[in-house]
Amino acid sequence: MSPSFLLIIILMLLVLLLLFLSFIWRQLSYLSRDSENLQQHNQVVLKEVREHQQSQLKQHHEYQLNNIKLLQENLTHLQQQILSSINERIGAQNKHIEQLHQIVDNQLKHIGGKVEERLQQGFEKTTLVFTDVVKRLALIDEAQKKITTLSENVVGLQEILSDKRSRGAFGEVQLESLVRNILPEANFAFQHVLSNGKRCDCILFLPEPTGHIVIDSKFPLESYQILFRHDASEAQKKEAEKQFRQDIKKHIRDIAEKYIIKSETAEGAMMFVPAEAIFAEIHAHYPELVAEAQRARVWISSPTTLMAILTTARAVLKDAATRQQVHLIQQHLHELSKDFQRFQTRLDNLGRHISQAHKDVEETQTSAEKITSRFKKIDQVDLHLEEITKE
Repeated sequence: MSPSFLLIIILMLLVLLLLFLSFIWRQLSYLSRDSENLQQHNQVVLKEVREHQQSQLKQHHEYQLNNIKLLQENLTHLQQQILSSINERIGAQNKHIEQLHQIVDNQLKHIGGKVEERLQQGFEKTTLVFTDVVKRLALIDEAQKKITTLSENVVGLQEILSDKRSRGAFGEVQLESLVRNILPEANFAFQHVLSNGKRCDCILFLPEPTGHIVIDSKFPLESYQILFRHDASEAQKKEAEKQFRQDIKKHIRDIAEKYIIKSETAEGAMMFVPAEAIFAEIHAHYPELVAEAQRARVWISSPTTLMAILTTARAVLKDAATRQQVHLIQQHLHELSKDFQRFQTRLDNLGRHISQAHKDVEETQTSAEKITSRFKKIDQVDLHLEEITKE
């Protein structure tokens, strides 16, 4: 190749290179302008996004503030309602407690009045019983005085009681005097007719298990007088002793057959001997008669022993009356125990109600403290949001 051809080729290459560089420069210029435009567009878009975000954030903050204010108003209203309900409940509990106190006071007054009334009645009945005892003791003293006077007059018994009917009347009068002076009117009867048609001198109406006791007066004086006559012979005394023994046996059998009735009278009866001397003679010298009387369940008595028996019978009657009074007192005490048990039950119920009311008040106070604490926390949150909004 020639040098000129090479030079031409080089020049052509240079021209091409210059054209390529020019094209590249123009492309770079376009790219630079596009980059600037894109950057400006991005800045505008970013600005709009920021403005939109700020607007959204502001609206969200306003919405949150409105919600918090509404919530605070609702909580305030709820707090007022809760406090009002708590105050009403506390007032109702206080009224209920006052009513319970009044009920308890009324019950205590009522029970106290009943106890006082029943104790007063018991004291009055006891006083009446003691007064009756004193009266009866006075009657016994009078009866003892009369018996002493009567014993003094027994000395002239042989002259006074020569007739058999007179002796029987004397024995019945002495028996009646002893019985009337010791026992109450309602607990004896004279000339009482039994279910078998037999009439007894006296019958004592005693409580079970003793039952009704018949007393028959017997006065075997004729044979007894012969036994102690100084002018009587030995044969007469033996005959009188035999007759005396037969008379006593007959009296024992008659009393046992006539005056001991099953389910009507007691298991035994009494033979009243108006003379202490005859009674002493029987027990001193005729033990077989005493044994036979015991087997027949007939108790031989004299004025002195009968007075002791009647006094014992009076004690039995008094004991029965006392048991009856004790039964009434026990019944009243049992009723009083029931009243006190009911009072104890109601008092326990009252204690449980008061404890429950106290527990409810404590729980209500705890709830109120928790609600107040939450209100304080809400107020703190509200202040914090206001500070953020200002910033």
